[in-house]
Amino acid sequence: MTTAHLPRLGHTLRDLLFARRFAALGTLDASGGVFVSMVPYAIDTATRRLVLHVSGLAGHTGHMQAEPRVSLLVTGADQPGEPVHDLPRVTLQALAGTPDPGSDAWASARAAYLQRFPEAEPMTALPDFRFVTLELTGARQVAGFGSARSVSADELAQVLSA
Repeated sequence: MTTAHLPRLGHTLRDLLFARRFAALGTLDASGGVFVSMVPYAIDTATRRLVLHVSGLAGHTGHMQAEPRVSLLVTGADQPGEPVHDLPRVTLQALAGTPDPGSDAWASARAAYLQRFPEAEPMTALPDFRFVTLELTGARQVAGFGSARSVSADELAQVLSA
């Protein structure tokens, strides 16, 4: 299935993910507590994964290393005067992985991230920063009030393709 064959809400989801540049990232700490932080993300269309660039000093980085199951919330922009319940949004479920520096997966993640955030290039040389790739395993999309659905990993892969 190409992106041309996505259902209507698949195109809406693709538009949302490509238009927004940051998400709320939910991770689990060592005691099983939920930790939420804001992270910029890029889309690696070659691997059909999301890419984060995170500091080893950040709490969420250690959480992802210990427990790779994560969740991201991406929302549309708030429009003054519009009902907040109508905001398009998606909660993504994913497995986090850290590609080895210099590997093909690392190079692909770096290229995708710098395409979206060229100003971050100097940060990619800092020793405590690393790329994390997110393999999407499912999602719950809300395209507006009363328009919600579950999205499979296969459809998400198509949404993230070139």
